[in-house]
Amino acid sequence: MKGLILSGGKGTRLRPLTFTRAKQLIPIANKPNLVYVIEDLVNAGITDIGVIISPETGQEIQDSMGDGSQFGATLTYILQETPSGLAHAVKTGREFLGDDPFVMYLGDNLLNGGIAHLVEEYESGTPDSIILLTEVPNPEHFGVADVDEHGKIRKLVEKPKDPPSNLALVGVYLFSSLIHDVIDKLQPSARGEYEITDAIQGLVDDGRNVIAHRVRGWWKDTGKPEDLLEANRLVLSYAARHLAGEMTNSHVEGEVVIEAGAKVINSEIRGPVHIASGAVVENTYVGPYTSIGQDACVRNSELEYSIVFHEANVLDIDRRLDSCVIGQGVTVEGHGDGPRQNIVQMVLGDFSQVKL
Repeated sequence: MKGLILSGGKGTRLRPLTFTRAKQLIPIANKPNLVYVIEDLVNAGITDIGVIISPETGQEIQDSMGDGSQFGATLTYILQETPSGLAHAVKTGREFLGDDPFVMYLGDNLLNGGIAHLVEEYESGTPDSIILLTEVPNPEHFGVADVDEHGKIRKLVEKPKDPPSNLALVGVYLFSSLIHDVIDKLQPSARGEYEITDAIQGLVDDGRNVIAHRVRGWWKDTGKPEDLLEANRLVLSYAARHLAGEMTNSHVEGEVVIEAGAKVINSEIRGPVHIASGAVVENTYVGPYTSIGQDACVRNSELEYSIVFHEANVLDIDRRLDSCVIGQGVTVEGHGDGPRQNIVQMVLGDFSQVKL
């Protein structure tokens, strides 16, 4: 079985963060989202992986992920010239996939519990496809499944104005090679895209064995800033205390990771928190569900439920930062000590400079 990771797109919902980086490389708990996807495939025994990339961000992804050997995988990069839908991405990867079954995995998705059990089920049975469903509050933004009382799929619809259910398709799909014949017959949808929902519907209409499962645990599509913060929270909730960095006159409580090479001085850290190597935290309160990237500096400030990218500087803030996403190389500078009774929320693209 092969893997096909979709890692293209422009990430418009994540701007300004994606003006300067691929959305799949945005760090979640100090690790790029795309790494979680690759690791999940490898843990399921899938090491021959194609990565669909776009002209805008493809080189950045190749430079970051390399040939895959660091993950125990072999990565083959496949250029999709235009973002014409998920089924079109499969068609773009046809030569790589050959006649092998494969897992298609969206590169900005996070799935708790992994896919190993799905791969095992596929290989031990005779399905033509396995799809994952989860209940969502806004099904009109997703591909949606209409299922009967026995859980059998009746119909799949992409981003319907009047959703037949609240069961959304999660961005992980297992397919046999039969999917290629269906995709070859597809016509563009009203959105002008070749929809994977239409392709799966084609399998259903042909009487093929399509199995639907509900997600175990949680799933996140990290397409918006609030989703990034929630994904960061979910991943950090599994953190295990590991204090390898240098701590001076500081109090650390709960599940906190301070990597070797990080420095925490005169500060209070309440986990779950992840502080990467080279980071300096001084005279600062860091609250739960916060990650601070490599070589970042947070001084004389308070922040919680936030993501600070590598090489960012958060200095002398006299208000509490909450639910912030602060990009690489950003400098946020305040006026020094204050009551910090007011809360500031912000999303700052890479290399911005802000004075509060």
